Amino acid sequence: MIRKLLAVLLIFNILSCAELQQVVKQLPQAGGVLGNTEIASGLRQALDFGIDKQVKKLTQTDGFFKNDLVKILLPAELQKVDKGLRDIGLGNLADKGLKVLNRAAEDAVQEATPIFINAVKGITFSDAKNILLGNNNAATEYLNSKTEQALYAKFNPVIKNSFKKVGADEIWSKLITKYNSIPFTSNVNPNLTDYVTGEALKGVFTMIAVEEKDIRTKTSSRTTDLLKKVFALQD
Repeated sequence: MIRKLLAVLLIFNILSCAELQQVVKQLPQAGGVLGNTEIASGLRQALDFGIDKQVKKLTQTDGFFKNDLVKILLPAELQKVDKGLRDIGLGNLADKGLKVLNRAAEDAVQEATPIFINAVKGITFSDAKNILLGNNNAATEYLNSKTEQALYAKFNPVIKNSFKKVGADEIWSKLITKYNSIPFTSNVNPNLTDYVTGEALKGVFTMIAVEEKDIRTKTSSRTTDLLKKVFALQD
């Protein structure tokens, strides 16, 4: 009897994590076993909800600036600019320079939201089941890995236009000119458009991940039949 018990335990321990996941993948649902296509649709819907409920928050005034998760801070090469201006009593100008970077991101995300919506529609989940059974932001990470370069190329000119729209280019030109005129400082000429583009994209993916985590961990956030059916698999 003891030998039989030990044999059963040994067989259970030999089962790999992947095999156990396969069992979970085949759990029957109300409408039958879910296939890759239906799971992929559920993941896309979760990402769409992230854009609709979370990314839209970034387009509001102070959507970046007063959100500690995504607030754009100065790059390393400009931190000395900030300190140098404050040291000579130009703290207000330094504050304005920081705020206007975030304003440009807020404006750009509003203009570029359709880009993210189209990216989600066009994404192909080659292994939707493994993504579903992954970590709390696995779908967001997958979207990022598959679309980041294309999104950057489309987003960069939007950021550039937003800089002009909110006056960021003029303010930073004045700010850097002031700093460069301070005796014994090294001149700076950073590519702010490139920097803010990268930071704004990171902010967008951060907020999409917030909604994905909610859907994965809170059944109350699964507000459609598809979300309930698909994400029940990973509970």
